[in-house]
Amino acid sequence: MQTPSNLFKQALKDKRPQIGLWLGLANAYTAEICALAGFDWLVIDGEHAPNDLQSIQSQLQTIAAYPTSHAVARVPVGDTALIKQYLDLGAQNILVPMVDTAEQAAQLVQAMRYPQDDGQGGVRGMAGARASRWGHYTDYFKRANEEVCLIVQVESLQALKNLDAIVATPGVDGVFIGPADLSASMGHVGNAAHPDVQAAIADAIARILKAGKAPGILTPDRQLAAQYLEWGAVFVAVGLDTQILMRQTADLAAHFKQVVAPAATSGQTY
Repeated sequence: MQTPSNLFKQALKDKRPQIGLWLGLANAYTAEICALAGFDWLVIDGEHAPNDLQSIQSQLQTIAAYPTSHAVARVPVGDTALIKQYLDLGAQNILVPMVDTAEQAAQLVQAMRYPQDDGQGGVRGMAGARASRWGHYTDYFKRANEEVCLIVQVESLQALKNLDAIVATPGVDGVFIGPADLSASMGHVGNAAHPDVQAAIADAIARILKAGKAPGILTPDRQLAAQYLEWGAVFVAVGLDTQILMRQTADLAAHFKQVVAPAATSGQTY
């Protein structure tokens, strides 16, 4: 068996728009429903969702059954050992939050890669884990470096200041703009739609594209998502499973609560 090509990484390289969804329910059952929906990429969130290594692995296995949807695993922090564990589980696409400098980005590239004879490798520890299907992918250790995909999150004023250097870091495949944290960093907590924040996002997308890399972002606002795609964002997450469930259940309950509400009485007794 041969190591499969990373089609999501290739899509980012080719600048082909990828529509995604955030998975925060930490459950393989719901991950399968979302994979069946037809999204190009699905984020398994290890930062803000109650995921552990076993739940991440089960979601990776589930999504893998649907080859048109590609899993992106977000680590809670850019720790070398933790990135190694995610990669050993079989995650090819890693999203790292809170990357503020080119030095951080370079360290993450090293964490993603095995040492190589050509001196272009990294510090990833060697192991015959699930990533190589326990050795069934006979070429895995030779091809892993070219098939893994690193996406760094820029979500602060410091990150925007250093964006050109971050994007220029060899081995960074995509740059994800975190609108919520960015808006907070800019003094507009909870208001990612603020004109100053949107101007910063537009500028960041343009700079990332100019450097030849793929920009990405998340918004459940359909108009904003369309705007980001028009600006050139390549991979855009257009919703969150938790938010979809919350909104739809609340709406359904409210509708029928209103329908069955008791009629007002005039005080008569029976």
